[in-house]
Amino acid sequence: MKFESYWLDTAPAFTGARTHPPEGHYDVAVIGGGLTGLSAARTLARGGARVALLEAGRVIGEASGRNGGQCNTGVAQDYASMVDQLGREQAMLHYRSYSEAVASVEQVIEEEGIACDYLRRGKLKLAAKPEHYEKLARTCEAIRRDVDPDVALLSREEARREVDSPAFHGALWQKNGGQMHMGRFGAGLAEAAVRHGAHLFEHTPMNGVEREGERYRLTTPNGEFLANDVLLATGASQVGPLNWFRRRMAPVGSFIVVTEPLSKDQCAQLIPHRRACVTSRIIGHYFRLTPDDRLLFGGRARFAMSGGKSDAKSGEILRRGLAETFPQLGNTPLSHCWGGLVDMSRDRLPHAGRHDGMYYVMGFSGHGVQMSVHMGRMLAEMMLGQRKEYPWHSDDWPAIPGHFGKPWFLPLVGSWYRLQDRLH
Repeated sequence: MKFESYWLDTAPAFTGARTHPPEGHYDVAVIGGGLTGLSAARTLARGGARVALLEAGRVIGEASGRNGGQCNTGVAQDYASMVDQLGREQAMLHYRSYSEAVASVEQVIEEEGIACDYLRRGKLKLAAKPEHYEKLARTCEAIRRDVDPDVALLSREEARREVDSPAFHGALWQKNGGQMHMGRFGAGLAEAAVRHGAHLFEHTPMNGVEREGERYRLTTPNGEFLANDVLLATGASQVGPLNWFRRRMAPVGSFIVVTEPLSKDQCAQLIPHRRACVTSRIIGHYFRLTPDDRLLFGGRARFAMSGGKSDAKSGEILRRGLAETFPQLGNTPLSHCWGGLVDMSRDRLPHAGRHDGMYYVMGFSGHGVQMSVHMGRMLAEMMLGQRKEYPWHSDDWPAIPGHFGKPWFLPLVGSWYRLQDRLH
């Protein structure tokens, strides 16, 4: 079993990075080579801006290349609960933005001809308890009433025909959504940004940034350069002078295992319509079939940072969860196990705005596949003067109380969520 991302291990290599350090003067410096930064860089370059993108490691090497590859509508929170919390109008705005984000991803794939095995089959949210099914029924009614009449509530028997597991009591089917090979999509998006004129620099962390009048001086290990504007798309990155942002997000580990290829008959029995799936528990699971017929199975196995022994421990927890969900798979061997950091905001919603004059967008809270591409594009359009309104823009983003950059509280949060899963 390899302890590396299946997506990154099986993706074509990105070969368009610059071989010399950034220098001179750019219109925009984009910090972060995940989907957000790549989407913004592509849009800015298409709009005629001279763009330098800095990535501390390899492009899409972190969260963007380490997720479940689900590109679906639906907010991170339960929609009916969001209506209660934020009001109907704001909840509708958020939900529609997530739906538009799916279209943004599909538009990029079509425009750039990215071969990423995109499959539009929607998402099933599976009820892990009978009372969870009742909650899904209320959510389905609210979604139909407000924003999307094309959602369906599936009975236990109907859900069993979709997912051959005894573990679930029904499901909510949201049809607007798809899935893809994240490594191929990310590499294709990076190549597109370069094709439109953006300069991408891998293994080039931003060590410092200072305001000099109407522009910024950015420092890297290999020198300095100037930019009129800076766009921070760093997510849960632990590299660089980003403590103001780290205090506003919890870097929660998400972990995934992938099986060796299954037979065509097994796939047809397991998830016959190949939909993306998530479960209703707070510490639940998400799973789907890959383009080459493996079962990908992930979740917040442990509330800990990703890396080394943490990934291995989480992999064993996920192995047990997979066996409980799909007993018929028995001892099917696993081919890959890995983890990544989710940039979890306090309200589980993305945030965008300006800090010290610099633009930022992050905090996708586990829904970054679609929202990162969409919001990176929209923010870039606003910077180009092509868009007057940015629905997620707010300069008010309070820090998480007691959080000073290191997530000491993650084990406590995990214990609390496990208790809630047992009680509710």
